Amino acid sequence: MPVQSVVIRDPAFHSRLLLQQYLYLLKRYPILTKSFTSGILSALGNLLSQVLEKRAKAKRGCQAKDIDTFGIARFAVYGVCVTGPISHYFYQLLELLVPSSAPCCMVKRLLLDRLVFAPAFLLLFFVVMNILEGNKWPALQAKLRVSYWPALIMNWKVWTPFQFININFVPVQDQILESCDDFCKEQVATFLLSWCCCSRGPKRTFWNRTPLGHPPDKNPLRTSK
Repeated sequence: MPVQSVVIRDPAFHSRLLLQQYLYLLKRYPILTKSFTSGILSALGNLLSQVLEKRAKAKRGCQAKDIDTFGIARFAVYGVCVTGPISHYFYQLLELLVPSSAPCCMVKRLLLDRLVFAPAFLLLFFVVMNILEGNKWPALQAKLRVSYWPALIMNWKVWTPFQFININFVPVQDQILESCDDFCKEQVATFLLSWCCCSRGPKRTFWNRTPLGHPPDKNPLRTSK
């Protein structure tokens, strides 16, 4: 007698199936898969920061603005076009420049990541976001003066221990662990960068956000009425 098919309702089975499919895409299309994953996570991280900011303002009795959908789109574009491809090639290059057999390889990798890659990548973040906003060079200069150094210090404080583990103990070829690291990094780093530039100006754009440690009346990008 033919056996009747039974619909599988176990959530764990579907989760494993999705995981296997994702692993297959990582192996077949690594850069493309990482790029779109990074774009989705960057957008979610920016959305999370806006929601938390909105709730914080509501608790203080301040007027909360609507979610900036264009800001979410900008972070998604940045994740797809910049974060995903550059991170992929950087970790590959780091493995070639400082192999595990090199003396003091752990310290050298960490120094390259923290003192070379992190500052350059953060600068690229500000430049790309300024372009996506349609702003000119003076706006970028003003934003860098007040936001770049605090954001870099925050990056060093938060991510140095995690990056030491990531670049020294996570194999480059182990795509799923690297993707899990990218997941955490995208969520937290995007939230920190967005929160570091909380919107306080009359126009809600990324570059009118006041950086951490600077009161609104001292923000050089604040539009005067």
